[in-house]
Amino acid sequence: MAGTVKGVSERSFIMIKPDGVQRGLVGEVVKRFEQKGFHLVGMKFAEARKDLLEEHYKDLAEKPFFSGLVEYMGSGPVLAMVWEGLNVVKTGRQMLGATNPADSLPGTIRGDFSIQVGRNIIHGSDSVESAEREINLWFKESELISWKSSGREWIYEN
Repeated sequence: MAGTVKGVSERSFIMIKPDGVQRGLVGEVVKRFEQKGFHLVGMKFAEARKDLLEEHYKDLAEKPFFSGLVEYMGSGPVLAMVWEGLNVVKTGRQMLGATNPADSLPGTIRGDFSIQVGRNIIHGSDSVESAEREINLWFKESELISWKSSGREWIYEN
């Protein structure tokens, strides 16, 4: 794949939820991932369809909050992104903070910007397998751009 660093082909799906978009936090989230050194390969601003959201959150379908979650996630635009880099799934999850903002450390996205679990600003893949599934759900391969960052050598050792 053009534009990838040797041994660095992991990708993660990160989505800014309607509350993050409405609160004007898109730039802050993108800035944090860029400053960390991750490589943006796909981005889509969208109003998510109900069927897409039900498929995305299908592992939560039996939970009592499922229908409310799907309704909420469809209530406004979201920003779906694909980030690439070494350990991007694990590190991205650490950057997001705990699902419940009350358990999130200061310095994390949720720790700095959210208060309640139902308005926790952002979603991030919880495994490489989930990332692949979520990326394929939200993006066509043609919408993902492989490109070479001129700063790559300053982020990664050979």
